[in-house]
Amino acid sequence: MVLPRPQVTINSDDPRVEAFLDRIDRGEKIEADDWMPDDYRYQLIKLISMHGISEIMGALPEKEWVPKAPTLKRKLSLMAKVQDEVGHGQLLLRVAEDLLRPLGKTREDILAELYAGRLKFHNVFHMPAPTWADAALIGWLVDGAAIITQRMLLSSSYAPYARALKRITAEERFHAFHGEDMAQKLGEGTPEQRRMMQEALNRWWDALLLFFGPPENQGIQSNQDINLRYKIRTKTNEQLRQEFLDKYVPQIQALGLEIPDEKLHFDHEEQKWVYTHPDYTYLKNVIAKNQGPRSQVRLALRRDAFENAAWVREALMARQNMAV
Repeated sequence: MVLPRPQVTINSDDPRVEAFLDRIDRGEKIEADDWMPDDYRYQLIKLISMHGISEIMGALPEKEWVPKAPTLKRKLSLMAKVQDEVGHGQLLLRVAEDLLRPLGKTREDILAELYAGRLKFHNVFHMPAPTWADAALIGWLVDGAAIITQRMLLSSSYAPYARALKRITAEERFHAFHGEDMAQKLGEGTPEQRRMMQEALNRWWDALLLFFGPPENQGIQSNQDINLRYKIRTKTNEQLRQEFLDKYVPQIQALGLEIPDEKLHFDHEEQKWVYTHPDYTYLKNVIAKNQGPRSQVRLALRRDAFENAAWVREALMARQNMAV
């Protein structure tokens, strides 16, 4: 699915680009069949494809805990959450497919890029989840971080993405409540349960900070500026990270957990959190090269599932062709 290099860009002299930017600046929304600059389409395909694939790959760490959940109630709620996440992925891949269709590409091309190791998925879903506390932390803090990002993207200039996110964020709120309840029960539980929760937080803290990507002052190339100009997004990585810290540091501390960062504090003069920056090079290696702790295992699991279900897709397509 290697996309062609954009020919019509934000810096183009094409008068259509100026008119397109004027529409965005007026607050108008762009639909799939509207004219758009090539790099606007390109950025949307990259973002929405990664988001959709991340929803699908994000179901795998929690799927591991469905058969091992401590109670029937937890098993059922976790199964429902996993089902929701896969449904979110399918919804987003349909949005991406509408952008790909003029290029002669389909959802199958997105999945082929994933299995070939060329399509990124979110850094947190390369992480191991060795205990029940990891499942709780994913629902509480990872989903919480996702909601902060997705609420920002609700105002995206691309209307189909914003509409899909309206449904997704509504369901994600229930996921976060579910994770918060799990974390609270462990945090207020036995000494062993509290220790398990603390160890999970220690494992995940850097990944949570990396969730939002590198800040602008780290000298790492990103598409942040172009996405802001096109109003695909409306906040920087660092603004989102600060929102996460604002919301969750007090909650983490209220549970009696210790955040594994001695430098972390709120600077009242600057009105922002000061923290130890994680290794952004590690982030690049994880998501760009699939070198995370569970990257290859989860890719292999997803690839096998896709290949083993080929007969179902073939049967459905045959039935559809017969109906036509």
